[in-house]
Amino acid sequence: MIKRAFDLVVGTVLSVVTAPLVAALALLIALESRGHPIYTQTRVGRHGRPFAIYKLRTMVSGAEHHGAGLAISAGDTRITRVGALLRRASLDELPNLWNVVRGEMSIVGPRPTLQHQVDGYTEHQRGRLSVKPGITGWAQVNGRAALPWPERIELDLWYVEHRSMALDLRILQRTFGQVLKGSGLYKGSTGGWEPGGGPQA
Repeated sequence: MIKRAFDLVVGTVLSVVTAPLVAALALLIALESRGHPIYTQTRVGRHGRPFAIYKLRTMVSGAEHHGAGLAISAGDTRITRVGALLRRASLDELPNLWNVVRGEMSIVGPRPTLQHQVDGYTEHQRGRLSVKPGITGWAQVNGRAALPWPERIELDLWYVEHRSMALDLRILQRTFGQVLKGSGLYKGSTGGWEPGGGPQA
């Protein structure tokens, strides 16, 4: 209850405060390339329930049907100029706050993944789904997409076992530093989800 109250208060306040910024960024996206500036994608939430995640579009419209599909690497030509800046500052994740207010996500938790990725989980790894997915998380502040997929899941499972408000605040503090450095945005040679490719959540 405390975590949900925290999520609701922080999510609502930040959604209101950042609304003008999101609107301005959406306008820049719309001016640069065709397509809706808000990108939605079905992700898997707590207990395996699907939900639509909201993000600011950083790639050309329909990018998942071209090139490397859902796999995204540094220098991907499908990423727009505005999109590259948004990714660098993690501003494309701001609409995730709407998911937090709706109760589908938390401020802190494992990043939500796709159904075909979840289908490959072992029974042990499915423990990752016992909490709401988050905007930032323990794996996010320890390497993000640059981490090998199994290591990333293990970090999320460690969070599930040790979660507390104190740990959430520690993760939030480290998140600011991670965003400023802009590191771990892309999988590189060793990170990310390999079989069939996957988005850098």
